[in-house]
Amino acid sequence: MVLSQRQREELNRAIADYLASNGYLSALSEFQKETSMPGEVDKKYAGLLEKKWTSVIRLQKKVIDLEGKLSEAEKEFNAGGPTRDKRSPTEWIPRPPERYSLSGHRSPVTRVIFHPTFSVMVSASEDATIKLWDYETGDYERTLKGHTDSVQDIAFDNTGKYLVSCSADMKIKIWDFTTDYECVKTLYGHDHNISSLTFMPSGDFILSCSRDKTIKMWEISSGYCVKTFTGHREWVRMVRVYHDGSLLASCSNDQTVRVWVTATKECKAELREHEHVVECIAWAPETAHHDINEAVNTDSKKGKGNTRSGPFLISGSRDKTIKMWDISVGLCLFTLIGHDNWVRGLIFHPGGKYILSASDDKTLRVWDIKNRRNHKTLEAHTHFVTSIDMHKSSPYVITGSVDQSVKVWECR
Repeated sequence: MVLSQRQREELNRAIADYLASNGYLSALSEFQKETSMPGEVDKKYAGLLEKKWTSVIRLQKKVIDLEGKLSEAEKEFNAGGPTRDKRSPTEWIPRPPERYSLSGHRSPVTRVIFHPTFSVMVSASEDATIKLWDYETGDYERTLKGHTDSVQDIAFDNTGKYLVSCSADMKIKIWDFTTDYECVKTLYGHDHNISSLTFMPSGDFILSCSRDKTIKMWEISSGYCVKTFTGHREWVRMVRVYHDGSLLASCSNDQTVRVWVTATKECKAELREHEHVVECIAWAPETAHHDINEAVNTDSKKGKGNTRSGPFLISGSRDKTIKMWDISVGLCLFTLIGHDNWVRGLIFHPGGKYILSASDDKTLRVWDIKNRRNHKTLEAHTHFVTSIDMHKSSPYVITGSVDQSVKVWECR
């Protein structure tokens, strides 16, 4: 760094003042000789060196701070997302980086879900365990052990009193969250790996599906299988119930999605447009109906007059696409393309404007339904992302991965 003559003289006088005020007199006289500095140091240089020194440190800290903020702002700008402002919670979406990355499982994580009321999330893994975590603090709570093979899926009833789990060990277990997380019942009946389960809205029955090609309905009080739905030609991957319990949807390795009438076991629709195994499905909430209609009507010459009432269902497949279906007519309304690998998990944003997806391309993606486009992409994990869930009322999203970690993402 090159100083001007005047700056050099000022610095020398400030150093001389520092030496004098600290009693380094022999060093001062030598310094004055070598710099040809005459007599006493002017009073205006008193404490100047210390002032400059402390202000430089303060400025450096401020520069680092501002550089950090600039880099964050650039990221937000490049990703096309707004920063924290007065947007409503219906538009909050997950933002990088993750709030917590939680490790503890010894094998890939297969499913992550939120508890409906407690600040608890639950993860299932191929290590045969189920783990509970506090998503607000990132603390590990406890491990539920009982299965002897990979735990494939977990689900809560609406109250959060019971958790059910299913496994490749061909068992379904019911865990009571009100009495120290004990396993209160084990259900037997499937002949192969059980891949998915869910509660009926009433909370009295469980639905499960399996590699044995069937879907079964179980009465919780007795533990008996009361209905079996047959029709899929291959492994049934996932089963999900419509919010009023009248319909259930399933997807399979046979590349189809089927919709069943719960009461009669009749197959109401067989949806066949995917070109590979269909991994996951999700029913659209009422809040999404408006945006789904907007998306469909962009193609329609009739404009707004042509309103569909649904119910609507989305499906994600190994063909890397997500499809939106109108179940009332059995039609694919549109296809979302963007993932570079299998789509493994799907969930609707509670606000109804977005779909969130997890994929083997290691990303979490947010899709804008109305405009049918990929709104945001998060590089979520170092390996395949197997599962995703979004809290109904708190601004959090969770993901699980083959990298054995569970991540908590804050939404804003």
